[in-house]
Amino acid sequence: MIIAGLGAAGGYAIYLTNQVKKTASDSHQELDRGKKSDKRIEVVNPATDHTSVLFVGIDDSEKRSETAQDRDSLSDALVLATFNEDDKSVKMLSIPRDSYTYIPEVGYEDKITHAHAFGGIDATVETVERMLDIPVDYYVRLNFNSFVEVVNSIGGISYDVPFDMTEQNSSDQAGAIELEEGPQTLNGEEALALARTRKYDSDLARGERQMALIQEIFRETISAKSLNNFDAILESINNNLKTNLTFEEMITFKDYILQKNELTFDKMQLEGEGGYIDEVWYYQLEEESLSETTDELKAHLGLSNPYVKEEEPDTMTKNEDDSM
Repeated sequence: MIIAGLGAAGGYAIYLTNQVKKTASDSHQELDRGKKSDKRIEVVNPATDHTSVLFVGIDDSEKRSETAQDRDSLSDALVLATFNEDDKSVKMLSIPRDSYTYIPEVGYEDKITHAHAFGGIDATVETVERMLDIPVDYYVRLNFNSFVEVVNSIGGISYDVPFDMTEQNSSDQAGAIELEEGPQTLNGEEALALARTRKYDSDLARGERQMALIQEIFRETISAKSLNNFDAILESINNNLKTNLTFEEMITFKDYILQKNELTFDKMQLEGEGGYIDEVWYYQLEEESLSETTDELKAHLGLSNPYVKEEEPDTMTKNEDDSM
């Protein structure tokens, strides 16, 4: 969306530069399943079809990498966006990182954030598809280094900070970020700290905050002033982004930006309640909220007929699996 936004603001010719093409090419990584979701009859085309994109923010800081050993990093932020081609509308669903759900990669229920640690982006996509019963056509995986660099390259973002806070920075230095409540301009480290913090409000509020920050970053990126930092924005993306979108597919999203009214996002949340299972904290989703969300996303994707789920093996919890 950043690449599409820059193109929309600067004219289609900007897409044809070698630098943009190289960024898209270097970032491209297919899923093991191939181009088509198992929940699709045919491969979708974002230029003509309703599509979905899973945005995955990962924490691969040096400290986390040391503790993860041979595993992939955890997914610290999950946002599923659906794009309706007919009215050029976008819905964004924040998925709480501690959501308790079945992870096909390991065959038991656990926090959804662990799916990426167990099997990378393929396991994350598969888990989200199973939980929501909708196809995930594309993914965009971005690490926190790029988040910080993108915000800095656009000169920071304006945001009304909801509370006084003290938080660690991207290098896990405790107390490095201090913010006061109220409207202000945030640099990359400050925006990341606000997106990551979990101790000042609820999981739902955290998800709402992350989506609001994404929207503000997008708005600033396509502003005229950001075109002067075009090279810096692309450089910040180049080394920290992976996606199965091709260059040609990326630029089709410009149509969502070039519509008459300013692009807005219909932000959605999964309701639930936090609690302990075997002394481990999980976010347990409300079945009614999950079902209503699934129906709304299916309708937005034009999937009028509910999918018939394949019979799944009996699920088990992590602790049950470990005891076998």
